[in-house]
Amino acid sequence: MLLFILAIFVLLGGLIGYLASRRGYVAAIALAVSAALCVLSCVTTVPTGHTGVVTTFGRVENYTLDAGVHMVKPWQQVVKMDNRVQKQTVKLACFSSDIQEVNMAYTINYQIRKADAMTLYSTVGVAYYDTVVSPNIAESVKVATARYTAEELVGMRDELANAIELILSEKLEQYNIEVVSTSIEDMDFTDAFTDAVEAKQVAQQNKLKAQTEAEQRVIEANAAAEVKKVQADAEAYEVLARAEAEAEANRKISESLTRDLIDYNYAQSWDGKLPAIMSGQGQGGAVIVNAGDLIGGEN
Repeated sequence: MLLFILAIFVLLGGLIGYLASRRGYVAAIALAVSAALCVLSCVTTVPTGHTGVVTTFGRVENYTLDAGVHMVKPWQQVVKMDNRVQKQTVKLACFSSDIQEVNMAYTINYQIRKADAMTLYSTVGVAYYDTVVSPNIAESVKVATARYTAEELVGMRDELANAIELILSEKLEQYNIEVVSTSIEDMDFTDAFTDAVEAKQVAQQNKLKAQTEAEQRVIEANAAAEVKKVQADAEAYEVLARAEAEAEANRKISESLTRDLIDYNYAQSWDGKLPAIMSGQGQGGAVIVNAGDLIGGEN
């Protein structure tokens, strides 16, 4: 390409010199201006964040130009395609598997592949967002959302976002468009469904509260029963210990008793009166034999 431009310069320089020698100054100036315009048409710049796609008479070349200054043939054109990360937010209306309407705000960050920009341009063009990205976003969101019930969508937002991104990435891959990141910015349901969900949550909270209170009562009852059991065990232990102590004392007393000790204790407790044999019952009976009298008579 550089040799081609140098050859043009040499040819035009010779022609301008010839015309000037013939005093054709006007023609020489016109030719010089034309030559300058021709050279400038061979210079192109690609701004930062863009990729240059070269076309020759409408045919897309199989290479791209990076950001910077480049020399191209005068009959070639350079289409500048944005290769930076681009962001779009789409608001969609879709349905869950149980036919509940869901309004969603979905955001996608995407970029084209610089090395394959010429393929994207030749197959889709520069309006690739409107042609392939936007329709595939809508389809991917609707397909993924239809896999879940409305109630599941409430608690599985992250899982839904991952499912949408997976479907969308596969669809845009064939167009050499890379999905950088996605997110569900907002998800809204009908008022009727929202009220039903709130009512269910209140019912679940009340049920949980009742279960908690019942469990607390059971715990308290078990604790009270355990306290009574401990008290009963303590009382039983006390009775047992006292009985064992008394039994031990009686055993020791029994072991210490002798016949002489018994007689001595008996003598110590005797009032000195001998028994008498009486006839009849009660206080009206008569004394038949008095042991004291017998002993006294012997003396």
